[in-house]
Amino acid sequence: MTDTNETMHLIKELVSIPSPSGNTGKVITYVENLLKEWEVESRRNRKGGLIATIQGKEVSRHRTLTAHVDTLGAIVKEIKPSGRIKIDRIGGFNYHSIEGEYCQIETASGKIYTGTILMHQTSVHVYKDSAKAERNQANMEIRLDEVVKNAEEVRALGIEVGDFVSFDPRVELTPSGFIKSRHLDDKASVALLLQLIKQIKSESEPLPYTTHFLISNNEEIGYGGNSNITPETVEYLAVDMGAIGDGQTTDEYTVSICVKDSSGPYHYGLRKHLVQLAKQHDIGYKLDIYPYYGSDASAAIRAGHDIVHGLIGPGIDSSHAFERTHQQSLENSGKLLYHYVYSKMAEE
Repeated sequence: MTDTNETMHLIKELVSIPSPSGNTGKVITYVENLLKEWEVESRRNRKGGLIATIQGKEVSRHRTLTAHVDTLGAIVKEIKPSGRIKIDRIGGFNYHSIEGEYCQIETASGKIYTGTILMHQTSVHVYKDSAKAERNQANMEIRLDEVVKNAEEVRALGIEVGDFVSFDPRVELTPSGFIKSRHLDDKASVALLLQLIKQIKSESEPLPYTTHFLISNNEEIGYGGNSNITPETVEYLAVDMGAIGDGQTTDEYTVSICVKDSSGPYHYGLRKHLVQLAKQHDIGYKLDIYPYYGSDASAAIRAGHDIVHGLIGPGIDSSHAFERTHQQSLENSGKLLYHYVYSKMAEE
């Protein structure tokens, strides 16, 4: 099996490359270059995602696995007369989860400026309602790390409406085996797929089926993996975070196998096949329902693809905020992925 420490360091590299949905070119190029190093052919789709293919023994029926490299982020909505910047969200997160966060703005020319996301009413010495004021688009703004006193001076830097805003991941690997960072959703899973590809390339045993690996780049806005699925694809497995919270079985130490999310149940036969593999190979797993969740697999079903769809992934705490998982969850997820791609299809 692959080295979990290597996986964690790969995650650290990935989360450190800004890639909010709509501006993912740099991280896609990073992944593309890794695949070239490993002599794995890949191609970009028109949406900017990346598809790698490894030929298997059987070419008439395919598998597709996907993970998404796009993340939550924001976009410049308005430059205020004060020189502060109002933002609009990219993806589904609560504004309170980014309060006080460092960020960077990338202009259309590629220039990078840093800043901090704050409440307009941050100062308790000035604003009586500082604690009670709602954390929303009207009240949140970016304090730019530049000497600017009005909108004209901000625009003179090249900053304009539509520029992308990325959040500082603050990634850290702890001695106790945790990795905490923004954007583990879904760069932890991207790292797992990349490590799986690397391992397959080192094996002498070919895969039973031709298998595609789609690194999608629009999942957070709903349509990352709903296209570029070959007609031969029978099984489509999304690898995405397992959601942790009250009423959930998912934790930071096992692989989460999703039974149902907001789109409805995942394919029963594939789910049972994944559970059987986990039991057979002594892999720690949990079955769970994610009530407010959708994946690239559910997006593919909604797009009309006639596929068997499933969803698994490492358990991620505090999803869509400052996230965390443990190396045990990554290890169990990696093991299940490995045994899955070398197994017979669920229908057999």
